[in-house]
Amino acid sequence: MKLLANPNRHLFFTGKGGVGKTSISCATAIALADKGLSVLLVSTDPASNLDEMLGVPLGSDPKPIPGVSGLFAMNIDPETAAEDYRRRVLDQMDPSATDKEKATVREQLSGACTTEIAAFDEFVGLLADENPQFDHIIFDTAPTGHTLRLLSLPEAWTGFLEANERGASCLGPHSGLKMQEERFREALECLGDPARTTIVLVTRAERGAIREAARTAGELKELRLSNQMLVVNGRFTPSDTSDRVAAAFAAEQTLALAALPAELASLPRDEVALQPFDMVGLEPLRALLAPSTTAAETVVDADPAIPDLPHLSALVDDVEAGGKGLVMVMGKGGVGKTTIAAAVAVGLASRGHSVHLTTTDPAAHLSFVVGSEAMPGLTVDRIDPEAETARYIEKIMTTKGRDLDEDGKALLREDLASPCTEEVAVFHAFSRVVGEARSSFVVIDTAPTGHTLLLLDATGAYHRQMTRHLDESAPGRMVTPLIRLQDPAYTRVVLVTLPETTPVSEAGALQDDLRRAGIEPYGWVINKSMAITGTTDPLLAARIRGEAIQIERVKHDFASRVYGLDFRAIAPVGLDELRAIATRS
Repeated sequence: MKLLANPNRHLFFTGKGGVGKTSISCATAIALADKGLSVLLVSTDPASNLDEMLGVPLGSDPKPIPGVSGLFAMNIDPETAAEDYRRRVLDQMDPSATDKEKATVREQLSGACTTEIAAFDEFVGLLADENPQFDHIIFDTAPTGHTLRLLSLPEAWTGFLEANERGASCLGPHSGLKMQEERFREALECLGDPARTTIVLVTRAERGAIREAARTAGELKELRLSNQMLVVNGRFTPSDTSDRVAAAFAAEQTLALAALPAELASLPRDEVALQPFDMVGLEPLRALLAPSTTAAETVVDADPAIPDLPHLSALVDDVEAGGKGLVMVMGKGGVGKTTIAAAVAVGLASRGHSVHLTTTDPAAHLSFVVGSEAMPGLTVDRIDPEAETARYIEKIMTTKGRDLDEDGKALLREDLASPCTEEVAVFHAFSRVVGEARSSFVVIDTAPTGHTLLLLDATGAYHRQMTRHLDESAPGRMVTPLIRLQDPAYTRVVLVTLPETTPVSEAGALQDDLRRAGIEPYGWVINKSMAITGTTDPLLAARIRGEAIQIERVKHDFASRVYGLDFRAIAPVGLDELRAIATRS
């Protein structure tokens, strides 16, 4: 593995959700620790699953991993970091501040802006050599859109602090950010230093994942993060080329890699074989990068059971029965949320309904999946953070800035230059789209789990702020976005997963988070099931045995409504293929 030959101190693993970033980063950390090095493995994903992968409950401090001498792991927990940040802000308030004033400040610091900057501060500390005892620090990052946001923050906040002498008002009265400027500069220098940091782009040999990896490579170069390499995970070689499914799967991978974009073709590259087992536990993770691993030799001693699941078309039938409403498609990155959301929207539109299909995902694959062809009744767009931020700033300048003098307007515009403004603007756009479902169908393809939870945090904070000021004598006059999401007659939340241990566990954790917010998921979709394809390839059949266990787990432990969609070597793209999925034709 080129990756293990002479690695830098800081390794960032990023890529489209579901490509195996956590598996590869864990396997790399274990391999380096097994060489006698001291390694810290850190997840920056708000929906981290390092705990399950390594079999150890992790917190916000480095914890030794039993069975791997020299390896420590931790999660940057956004909520813990935000609470620590709030505590530091409150501690800096004047001693004469009243409880009411402190409560006001705490409320100001309850939104997604504070959560992001607090988690970012933890991340900066790791880059600033505050843990000199480690030979290597490995970052297992959130899916691409969230990670690009994180990696751009050092430059964004440094530029904001240079221009804003008074601090960031969107983070409350705290002016301490100015004191952090030097740390931000150091983080930016470290990220761009090819002697200290390598960005590892992880992809599958699939066109969608490769397309996003190429886009990410270009955006990282714009941030002056050019020291990149490529890891292609899940490379499959069939043991029997007469097996139609196995042959098509391998052929599609070969074609996808043959058309590798120039941004990726020029990078150093490793390939990792598809394994017959889930990447959960130390031994499978050790085996993943071991040169002796020969996954194709797997022997299956019995035919795997084929689970019986209603097809995705049944979900379209059930949603249509409501006549209108909001469908939110959620789940871990890479499970196929965009495909499922697009298929549901196209299925509804093909039956004569008016449908608005949109996405909150910064990576925004929706237009590629749907294609450029128009369809009667179907509107497709995305919540574009840049466009929404510009719209929000213009709105604030027109309203709040209307009665200000030129100096006042300049100060207001200065405040609005904060990177936090984008989070507020996206929330307002999300709220606007949620409201549309009062009169038609709205289908939202959400960002991967962690990013979506931050958006829901903002929704909850807004709800608390609004309802606190309601006149108790006039209940029911205000309907917040959270109230709409909690209403099962208005909103159907559909959780998408793959029939694998980690995606199912993460979808289960997401369901728990939603329930704590008073949102009950409508049903689950198990996507890309190899079980229904009829393949007899030994490696794929071994994976099917694992699939059956996970499908039964979903039906028994998590969901009363479960739908299924079969694995396809080529991902469904375009209206015709999406319509076929939605109607099972």
